[in-house]
Amino acid sequence: MDTPHTSTRPAKRADAAPSLLTHYETVRAASLALAAPLSAEDCQAQSMPDASPVKWHLAHTTWFFETFLLQPNLPDYALFHPRYGFLFNSYYNAIGERHPRPQRGLLTRPPLQDIVAYRAHVDAAMARLIPGIADDADMTELVQLGLHHEQQHQELILTDVKHLLSCNALRPAYASAPRPHAVLAAAPQAWLDHPGGIVQMGYEGKDFCFDNETPVHQVLLRPFQLARRPVTQGEYLAFIDDGGYRRPELWLSLGWDAVRTQGWEAPLYLENLDGQWQAFTLHGMEALDPNAPVTHISYFEADAYARWAGARLPREAEWEQVALGHGGLDPHANLVESGSLHPRTAADGDGHAPLQMYGDVWEWTASPYEPYPGFAPAAGAVGEYNGKFMCNQYVLRGGSCATPRSHIRATYRNFFPPDARWQFSGVRLARDA
Repeated sequence: MDTPHTSTRPAKRADAAPSLLTHYETVRAASLALAAPLSAEDCQAQSMPDASPVKWHLAHTTWFFETFLLQPNLPDYALFHPRYGFLFNSYYNAIGERHPRPQRGLLTRPPLQDIVAYRAHVDAAMARLIPGIADDADMTELVQLGLHHEQQHQELILTDVKHLLSCNALRPAYASAPRPHAVLAAAPQAWLDHPGGIVQMGYEGKDFCFDNETPVHQVLLRPFQLARRPVTQGEYLAFIDDGGYRRPELWLSLGWDAVRTQGWEAPLYLENLDGQWQAFTLHGMEALDPNAPVTHISYFEADAYARWAGARLPREAEWEQVALGHGGLDPHANLVESGSLHPRTAADGDGHAPLQMYGDVWEWTASPYEPYPGFAPAAGAVGEYNGKFMCNQYVLRGGSCATPRSHIRATYRNFFPPDARWQFSGVRLARDA
């Protein structure tokens, strides 16, 4: 995923320069912190075409600021290297040619220390640029876009490293396990009722959002029910035990093709060792927690499970309405700041509110990724960041255990192809009322 998005314009603020610079420094430092447990060899390798080396992520996010902010706006800015634009462009055709994505792991040069120096070079220039743009809404918007773009790549660093390490027979850990948390039983599954009707959808605040969250528009919903919590590993194992991966009647045609051609028998990273299910995690191999949300499943698997369970996937408008109707981000949500780096069981709460709407796992919806009514991509190269990807993808909501807290909200639309499994993706059921 080079997840493509652009932003709406934030409101002007008199204190934009110092707050923006602090935000910039915090986000940029977080990327290096994620790379810190890794060796140069870890940062070099690419395990599949959909993933990228950590070194490339660190360079590409830096290239964004250099290309879209420093080169056009800082008169005395000197390029760190004239060929980095070719090496670290992702998909911006208007900017020029680029190195093929499946071959990013072949870029043994420049070495990691050069990429760290590249980041320092750009960061020093951005520290000179940012204080002078406090009253320029377009410029502050572009800096914010670059920072949220980097947060997307921070999540990708974790998911791509997990896939990379899973390919190693040693099953190495990315990081030591965090302090143990309380072992909880999953809350009983329950259904939250929504009356339907004409509802408003999309982001309408004054802070940052991506342009695919706009414009605000009305949607007609029929009465529905949304599951109170995501499907658990134990519930999904019942689907496996009932022959879920051997029953074509449960699967969409393309999904059944994927099962057969890719040999799916369980979610990605699950292994049955001597009759016991274990999961590969960023902390190494662990016994499977049956009460935690199932993760690393594709849209096809989520849809097949829903059909087996006598339910369906929620539409993204349904998910958004329930999320908006129950307050903001839970302070205890399992996002990247928790350090868990893996989905975990949530406390039961009051019994009337949804659980784990944010964090733990991205939740597949039944909605294809398409523009909202009235959407138009931005002009210029930045406009390539979103609209051209609105084809053959499905929307996911809610963030995951690898998502930064300041990056997620109820209206956020993530998207992946229906066979993608290397992200922290799970499922919450819905049904018609």
